Amino acid sequence: MYDLIIIGSGPAGLSAAVYAKRAGFNMLIIEKNPVSGGQIIDTYEVDNYLGIPGVNGFDLAMKFREHADKLGAEFADATVTAIETIDKGSDTKAPVYKVVTDNGEFETHTIILATGAHHSKLGIPGEEEFIGKGVSYCATCDGAFYKDKITAVNGGGDVAVEDAIFLARFCKKVYLIHRRDELRATKILQDELFALPNVEVIWDSVVKEIKGEDTVTGLHIENVKDHSESDITIDGIFVAIGIHPSTDLFLNVIDCDEQGYVIAGEDGATSAPGIFVAGDSRKKRLRQIVTAVADGANAVTSVQDFMVGKEK
Repeated sequence: MYDLIIIGSGPAGLSAAVYAKRAGFNMLIIEKNPVSGGQIIDTYEVDNYLGIPGVNGFDLAMKFREHADKLGAEFADATVTAIETIDKGSDTKAPVYKVVTDNGEFETHTIILATGAHHSKLGIPGEEEFIGKGVSYCATCDGAFYKDKITAVNGGGDVAVEDAIFLARFCKKVYLIHRRDELRATKILQDELFALPNVEVIWDSVVKEIKGEDTVTGLHIENVKDHSESDITIDGIFVAIGIHPSTDLFLNVIDCDEQGYVIAGEDGATSAPGIFVAGDSRKKRLRQIVTAVADGANAVTSVQDFMVGKEK
């Protein structure tokens, strides 16, 4: 029986682990991937994490993991398949949950969901090869690396248009590639986009291949109406065709919004007593490493508050 189980060992989960060990919790972290770190392990360079500018994403992830290991955090390599309620608890008694995995079952009084989110991918040649080397899924995270360079954004919704507007502030040129002849973004964003002199929209087109050598150098594009093909030269592409929280297993356990993000405030408390959320799977405005780390700390503080006066 654990006091706390943390599901996921990205920045939010590892931050929670550090705070939980310092708080003296008997805790376990469950991670399905062979390496901790979440999305940042695929990031070539992180330049906006306070105090560690220009750090390689994988190296930063390893620093986070080493910190948790140094404090004696216990890890289990497993994929969670279900969360079951054994005892709902009461005002004076802690609940009991069973976390079912492909590598055993674990019981706990509290849970922190730190499963993160994943970006929709294009699934085309060159995409996986150049992730972190010209292929990015976050303009806010990586846009600053492309000052005075040529970039492309793939997508047509609010996020894609916001990314293009953001990149246009410091990029020499920005292409917005969209498979339809009109954008899905709100009109006010479209008006702002169309007023920018260094943005060119490529309509009715899809990216068929991302080209490069050591880094991205260009795109091969096909027009979906006349099937003509062309190449454009770029230094980087930002894929903005959707992001999905990794919460499918928990939709019947806690309240989520229509997109699957867990509904919770800064304290991380979900609709289920004793279950908390931290990181990119939480419904919030900004999803960055720094906000994930803060979520992890807040969630553990909430666990402490929740367990005060509870009988185990």
